[in-house]
Amino acid sequence: MHRPIAQTCLALLAGLALSASALAEEVQVAVAANFTAPLQAIARAFEQDSGHRLLAAYGATGQLYAQIQNGAPFEVFLAADESTPAKLESAAAGVPGSRFTYAIGSLVLWSAQDAYLDGSDAVLKANQFKHLAIANPKAAPYGLAATQVLAKLGLGAALKGKLVEGQSITQTLQFVSTGNAELGFVALSQVYQDGQLSSGSAWIVPEELYQPIKQDALLLKRGANNPAAHALLEYLKGPQAALIIESYGYKLSR
Repeated sequence: MHRPIAQTCLALLAGLALSASALAEEVQVAVAANFTAPLQAIARAFEQDSGHRLLAAYGATGQLYAQIQNGAPFEVFLAADESTPAKLESAAAGVPGSRFTYAIGSLVLWSAQDAYLDGSDAVLKANQFKHLAIANPKAAPYGLAATQVLAKLGLGAALKGKLVEGQSITQTLQFVSTGNAELGFVALSQVYQDGQLSSGSAWIVPEELYQPIKQDALLLKRGANNPAAHALLEYLKGPQAALIIESYGYKLSR
């Protein structure tokens, strides 16, 4: 006796759902803290489009590098520089040829106070503030860029005693947003979206004052056989991810 058509359709749909879930994978991603908000947006789109699930851990690039070296189960690394993924690739911790620049970051001097900064470095040079927050330059590329800016402006020695270091760019932003520092160097992506500041006041630092912040992605050896890891890296190169990345003030490597 034949089953009713409705039952047959339901069985087929259930079978397709099981097949899709069987094909879906998880990917463990180590992500530079400056890219937190963009990746959260990308993850939602990626999961909807691919069915794969993205599990992210955020931190300073140097800290994530140490974790990877010590066996952390990451499969993809989204760094805040190009040199750290290159070191992992040369040390055989990454898949050769998988590294590429997924975003080029911008540095901004930011204050949570409206009109505190006037779009220039005048407040920085006036030196009337108590604390200037930067990320740890040994662990966070945006912190290193901040020290380069201070050196180029000839302010390194004068402001050394006022520096407050965050262990990551996220903690640096917290120092400024909570008022523990009147201003600080952070990633533009943390305070900017769709062409405008989300709050406070800022000076977008001219690119000639610091070395380009090329942020590279790398497929780690642990992810070599994970379809979700490969799919994520391809998705980062695609048009939907590009729109999200650029909306947070990053530039793309064309």
